[in-house]
Amino acid sequence: MLGDRIAELTTTETGRRVLATVEGLHPAVEVSMTGTGQVLGTPVREFATYESELRPDGSLFGEGQGVGMSEKGEAYSWHGSGIGHFTGGGAVSWRGTIFFESSADTFLRLNDVVALFEFDNDPQGSGRAVLYEWK
Repeated sequence: MLGDRIAELTTTETGRRVLATVEGLHPAVEVSMTGTGQVLGTPVREFATYESELRPDGSLFGEGQGVGMSEKGEAYSWHGSGIGHFTGGGAVSWRGTIFFESSADTFLRLNDVVALFEFDNDPQGSGRAVLYEWK
């Protein structure tokens, strides 16, 4: 069951590169980005990288990881994966799961959370992520 909204971030791509073409047919691309927003109601800044592969049906499969930090220096990390679809003009809409890890009191709750995310980014590299707890 979809639970509480636990995070919302706006993101900006800081880099993009082609890693390889899998079997000569499916390009794999790496994207790096920064983001700001809130996690569990705490303002944060994030840095993340994900890789995506174009699949034969035109969808994307991606995996990524990131690190976030509060203004007080409390940190967390995450790893996730998802499925993406092009929505027109180069924009992509992603849906998937994220798992967190943290030893900071502010973010300890994240250690027991499976998060479901919606991440949409435009052709210019600006995006918005919303995460919900999966109960």
